[in-house]
Amino acid sequence: MAEHPAYPVGLRLTGRRVVVLGGGQVAQRRLPALIAAGADVHLVSPGATPSVEAMADAGEITWTRRAYAEGDLADAWYALIATSDPDANARASAEAEAHRVWCVRSDDADAATAWTPATGTSEGVTVAVLTTNARGRDPRHTAAIRDAVVEGLRDGTLVAPHHRTRTTGVALVGGGPGDPDLITVRGRRLLAEADVVIADRLGPRDLLAELPPHVEVIDAAKIPYGRFMAQEAINNALIEHAKQGKSVVRLKGGDPYVFGRGMEELQALAEAGIPCTVVPGISSSISVPGAAGIPVTHRGVAHEFTVVSGHVAPDDERSLVDWPALARLTGTLVILMGVDKIGKIAGTLVAHGKSPETPVALVQEGTTAAQRRVDATLATVADVVRTEDVKPPAVIVVGEVVTVGPRTTA
Repeated sequence: MAEHPAYPVGLRLTGRRVVVLGGGQVAQRRLPALIAAGADVHLVSPGATPSVEAMADAGEITWTRRAYAEGDLADAWYALIATSDPDANARASAEAEAHRVWCVRSDDADAATAWTPATGTSEGVTVAVLTTNARGRDPRHTAAIRDAVVEGLRDGTLVAPHHRTRTTGVALVGGGPGDPDLITVRGRRLLAEADVVIADRLGPRDLLAELPPHVEVIDAAKIPYGRFMAQEAINNALIEHAKQGKSVVRLKGGDPYVFGRGMEELQALAEAGIPCTVVPGISSSISVPGAAGIPVTHRGVAHEFTVVSGHVAPDDERSLVDWPALARLTGTLVILMGVDKIGKIAGTLVAHGKSPETPVALVQEGTTAAQRRVDATLATVADVVRTEDVKPPAVIVVGEVVTVGPRTTA
């Protein structure tokens, strides 16, 4: 008999009985999608992996703790056979055939009546990739095709521009610490859909070069603000372009809500009736130390880390930081925007009890090709910053974690 290609179809399993035989790694991979589909999942297996057992404990699936027995597939709409017993798999497959239950077999695709495609999702679209026949099936090949399609959908490069779903309003996108590969998938997709991008100096600049020619890129630092404060001028620019029906992305370094004034912009947009999407970003407070080989926590060394802004000196009446309390902490202190104030900061920490020999690392231009790391102590950091000519942007790490790992400079 000539072999024919599989007929692709989407199963609507909400509330319908699905039987899974075997609680091993195959079940662990497949169960989350069945649960997400709303299926009434019944697992039959004498044992299970810890992850599968956790699903049963949480009530997401019903687990019968024994080996397969004839009749287990009664009233099932779909079955996944994945036990380690070939005889049990064959008997269960025969039962599925007799009762016309679509059945996937992890051990023998030729004997199955259904195959599981390599799947992925992007903004409400499910991509499923199947090979044309059972023989010569290469799961790695189908997974690679799936990944390429999903990535293209997510970053906007696969769909023709006039078919793209444009998101009107404003998106506050955290661009991450500087490396263009560290922006989120959602952030990159929204950039690909944008008509206007208002970018910070500390945002991932390399991403701007990827934008189509029609996209208007505005440097936030160069927005004329006349009698307005700079932030108010940025807010007004966001509102003005959004009211013209444009898709606007406010591209910010790090995360919009970590010293990024994201909430100020969101509040201004809300008052103007402009819809706003907030896309979190990887904060430089964690990622930049990590890129330089410094964990902000480490077992037996630091059980907490504190992130503070250093743009206002400790002796400035505008400071909201409790520096004496920080000096008493035993964990890691991460200081952003503090290069020009680090002398006063270090002096204040020492004056309130921190050891002058406490290690300090300054990571300049973290995660970029220009990254460099300079080490010091609280006693020496002010002089080191001057002699090494450390410039912003730089993340400053104070604490014993500075010395625990192999030094990484790029």
